[in-house]
Amino acid sequence: MGHPLKGIPVIVLLFMSVWSPGGAAQELPGVQLETVSPGTIRQEVTLNGTVTALRVSGISASVAGLLEQVQVETGNRVARGDTLVALDDELVRWELEAASAEVEEARSRLEEAERRLSEARSVGAGRNIAATEVSTRESEVEASRAALARLEATRRQVAVRLERHRVTAPFDGVISQRSRDIGEWVTTGDQLLTLVDTGNLRLDFQVPQDFYARVDDNTRLLVQAEGDRVPASIDVLVPVNDPQARTFLLRAIKPDPVRLLPGMAVQATLQVTTGEQGLTISRDAINRYPEGRVTVWLAEPADGDTWTVREKRVYLGAGFDGKVEVTRGLEQGQKVVVRGNESLTEGMRVQISERESR
Repeated sequence: MGHPLKGIPVIVLLFMSVWSPGGAAQELPGVQLETVSPGTIRQEVTLNGTVTALRVSGISASVAGLLEQVQVETGNRVARGDTLVALDDELVRWELEAASAEVEEARSRLEEAERRLSEARSVGAGRNIAATEVSTRESEVEASRAALARLEATRRQVAVRLERHRVTAPFDGVISQRSRDIGEWVTTGDQLLTLVDTGNLRLDFQVPQDFYARVDDNTRLLVQAEGDRVPASIDVLVPVNDPQARTFLLRAIKPDPVRLLPGMAVQATLQVTTGEQGLTISRDAINRYPEGRVTVWLAEPADGDTWTVREKRVYLGAGFDGKVEVTRGLEQGQKVVVRGNESLTEGMRVQISERESR
């Protein structure tokens, strides 16, 4: 009796080996699954806002004078206390020298009056000097002391006026505008420069008034930045609705990783909790059709490590944070395909190629 495979071409044997049951299982499409599970439902709204500086100062001089120095240009970064501009202060410096000389003269008169009073008291009133003379010398000391105080106050006033001929930065920031130049006469209150505090920026958004009562400690604000969404802290809500737009102002603190400048446009997503629970799945599991139908691919266990997929129509609710609420069509615990669902067909058998999502 001959061998049962005798006479069969070698190429046929190779074909049978490649398409053996073990080999077929290895060729099944790979997918990633996710379990349908309950979660807190959030509602999202996209916001368009503007970056604003917490402090913007129109720098001006408190005295009039000829502009002698401008030590900064537009775009320069300055620190608090840096000199920005200087006015011609020659006349005031001479005034200060004269006032200082008068103070020294008054101090000398006071010292002389005090010496004479001390001398009169040492002699003794009523014996070698009249009591009225002692009283007179006491009055001279008081008058000299008062004159010194008055002249010292005048000297300080001139010193302050001299100091005000130099305008310094009230806070750290960037010079955004320069309004005057060297040689111009400026009067009190004339704006010379504009200083913007770029270290304390806020993000201002106009939010639909329906969301005002729903903003709480669980609310999240995600700022769009270079293709990513960065959490931002809500600073304040201004409960003054715009009667035309029906909105209120939400001001947030700029996140450190986000590079923004005053005046720039910014986009963010506001997520508020609805207080409701529902079934959620990843957006990647959703298939949308032109006629409006929405489906997912359900995965059910088959033989061994394989699964069978079937398409199921679903109805969606709110979407948030990469997830979407399913209001009808799925049950808790079911498995849906979130990766590899692009070329599936009804009843196809698949295998898990990646760890389950969630």
